[in-house]
Amino acid sequence: MRAWKTALSFVVACGAVARADDWPNWRGAGLDGVAPSGDSVTQWLPPGEDGTAGQNILWRVPLPGLGASTPAIWGDQVVVTCGIDGKDSVICLDRAGRERWRRELRLERPGKHKKATGSNPSPVTDGTHVWVYFRSGELACLTLATGAPVWQTNLQERFGEDTLWWDLGTSPVLTAKAVVVAVMQSGPSYLVAFDRTTGELVWKHDRMLDAPEEAAQSYSTPLVLAGDAARGEPAEMLVVLGADHVTAHDAADGRELWRVGGLNPEGNKFFRSIASPVASGDLVIAPYARGSTITAIRRGGRGDVTDSHVAWVRKDLGADVPTPAAAAGLVVVCTDKGRVVGLDPASGETRWERELEKNRNAYSASPVIVAGRVLVTREDGASSMLRLPAADQTEPDVVGTGRVAEMTVATPVCVDGRIFLRTHDSLWCIGTP
Repeated sequence: MRAWKTALSFVVACGAVARADDWPNWRGAGLDGVAPSGDSVTQWLPPGEDGTAGQNILWRVPLPGLGASTPAIWGDQVVVTCGIDGKDSVICLDRAGRERWRRELRLERPGKHKKATGSNPSPVTDGTHVWVYFRSGELACLTLATGAPVWQTNLQERFGEDTLWWDLGTSPVLTAKAVVVAVMQSGPSYLVAFDRTTGELVWKHDRMLDAPEEAAQSYSTPLVLAGDAARGEPAEMLVVLGADHVTAHDAADGRELWRVGGLNPEGNKFFRSIASPVASGDLVIAPYARGSTITAIRRGGRGDVTDSHVAWVRKDLGADVPTPAAAAGLVVVCTDKGRVVGLDPASGETRWERELEKNRNAYSASPVIVAGRVLVTREDGASSMLRLPAADQTEPDVVGTGRVAEMTVATPVCVDGRIFLRTHDSLWCIGTP
């Protein structure tokens, strides 16, 4: 039911009808990290510099500048953001890797961290338009067909400078009528919604919570959910993780519906959040505390529901950067060090887990569930494919590996039997000819 409701929310928000193999935003059409259809290869390797043949690499397109955004895919169009000659830019390719259009916007604000860029937020599309957001504060709407600008605005110029200690990470999300951005930082923090096609300000809701220093800062992306009238929810809602709280908001006007605090009971000053929440059934799963905890929250209620709506808490497991994936009756967590765990969403109990090989490189890309397997990718471009285990198994088998040997923090996209892997420098397409 959860996957259907989440997918329904996105379908309502889309201007065109999504195909089964579209990937319109960084966590896919279901907003849960589950690939919509199709199988995928389980082994890949680029050609060697010594002339040795590669395996299952269909193409690689070098990009003209750095970026860390996950591609948005609709039909035959693949959209990525990157810097080009010092400007925030958008490139659209077809599924064969041929460039269709590119659009340069305003001056780029480059990344500070070694694994970040000025183009970290992922684009989102409804099949007619594409919306992009950058560290510079620039938010823009372009036509998907040609990249023609529809409207542009700059959040930092309108509402105040970015005060994040590190590089912008949150991606824009679509509701039925608006494109919404969460700004959670030290100082003025807020959610803001703009009309999708005109760029008019629809609403702005301040989200000022009592979190100390860096804990007030969040790089997570809001979750858009269809409301449940039986619980007294509006037609559509936003769930936001950051500043030691999970909050739910009416997507029509931004007003807060409920909140859960207590994610930082000792007031740690440095609990900034990167991983985003994911929905599983009637629960919101929230990783927090720099990868030390996971909290499951029952939806519903009004006001502060901390004492009554926390279903379970794990203090021995978490994910600092990768956002969990959620299939029917399963939540998959990938820790930054490569521990992959399948959880029962109702109880939080571990069903199975697998420790991947030790390596000095961490995991920043989020796990993707595709065709009964879990794909996880390390920052050095090494990927592992794990088969979801049977009910009597406690450890999944590693059934595939791949490597591209480039810095990779963007989440892979699995559509129509292809894996689109975006590295800092390139876009790769992996599959069988």
